[in-house]
Amino acid sequence: MKPLAPSTIAKPFARYSHGVEVPAGQRLVFCSGQLGIAPDGTVPDDVRAQADLCFSNIAAILGEAGMTLADIVRINAYVTDRAHMKGYMEARDAHVGSPPPASTLMIVSGFTLPAFKVEIEVVAAASDG
Repeated sequence: MKPLAPSTIAKPFARYSHGVEVPAGQRLVFCSGQLGIAPDGTVPDDVRAQADLCFSNIAAILGEAGMTLADIVRINAYVTDRAHMKGYMEARDAHVGSPPPASTLMIVSGFTLPAFKVEIEVVAAASDG
């Protein structure tokens, strides 16, 4: 992927790219929003732990397509409180590759269960070869 960073706009204020160009001939995978729930159904209370589980779930989905977290070109993330931004961003920065993908983070009023504090959806791209 090619990060897009026009010199005519302000630099990103965190570790993300303003835009990402996906070369022709790439396969795309669109992952539904993943919540911080373990395979046994448990939900950790900690935002960072939930975000780490989200990325673990995303890694498993991408693995089904022969991709990894390094193939992510776009992230949409949602947290239920401004205070949860730090834990989410720490997880994001630990799990995504370089250059960083395009990314949006929104604060929402809640998810299907009150225990959930973060949800993450991604788009990934990789060559057919």
